[in-house]
Amino acid sequence: MRVIVTRPGPQAGKWVNALRAAGMDALALPLIEISPAPDPQAVVDCWLALSGLDALMFVSANAVEQFFSLRPSPMDFGAIKPRFFVTGPGSVAALLKAGVPRERIDAPDEAAVQFDSEALWRVVQNQVQSGWRVLIVRGNTDAAEEAGPARGVGREWFAERLQERGAQAEFVVAYERRAPVLSANALALVQVAAADGSVWLFSSSEAVTNLCSMAEGQSWSRARAVATHPRIAQAARAAGFAVVHASRPALADLVASIESLA
Repeated sequence: MRVIVTRPGPQAGKWVNALRAAGMDALALPLIEISPAPDPQAVVDCWLALSGLDALMFVSANAVEQFFSLRPSPMDFGAIKPRFFVTGPGSVAALLKAGVPRERIDAPDEAAVQFDSEALWRVVQNQVQSGWRVLIVRGNTDAAEEAGPARGVGREWFAERLQERGAQAEFVVAYERRAPVLSANALALVQVAAADGSVWLFSSSEAVTNLCSMAEGQSWSRARAVATHPRIAQAARAAGFAVVHASRPALADLVASIESLA
């Protein structure tokens, strides 16, 4: 049983290696392409104004990596006040790699049922105060990275909760997300994997949308998928996938969900 990993390139490679180590026949078919910020100076300006912020919320590990790639100079995180809010373990790892101390990071527990904006809000809501300035670091599209339909429910929902607390939500675009151009061989793989029992692994509803756009007219009536959030699973079902399982995005849970389709 083949597993098609649809995450952006670097993340797809990590998941392929992890799934292969777990005994899966995994391969990468990135359905989202990540590129640098369309306005790098806007990101640099945020870095220069960091001391005036109370928290930064990153929508994904990509947001962390691209934001920190434009850091204008080394920084002593002990000398600034912002907290760092993220929705899941991948983003926590990205912050730690960037040098942010673990005690400055707020995220759902690794045992949480879901890693999304709702889970993050339950962790941070009691520390957010009226008058806080929170910078939300995101990509250019309206699709949430980890979960949510095309309107970006998670990010906008989080901003609304901040505003209800009297905090100010600000935004910066740290990277661009777009559909890749698939080669003829990749398109042939899509056609075969739609009906041969392969399992599509989706961690973004945007990947589902991109796949359907690139393979216009393709029937998914025999296709199977595992999605890392119920909203992504809903998007796959709406696209016509015959069998869709929702799973926590932890490796053991994904492996168990994939194996349940055997």
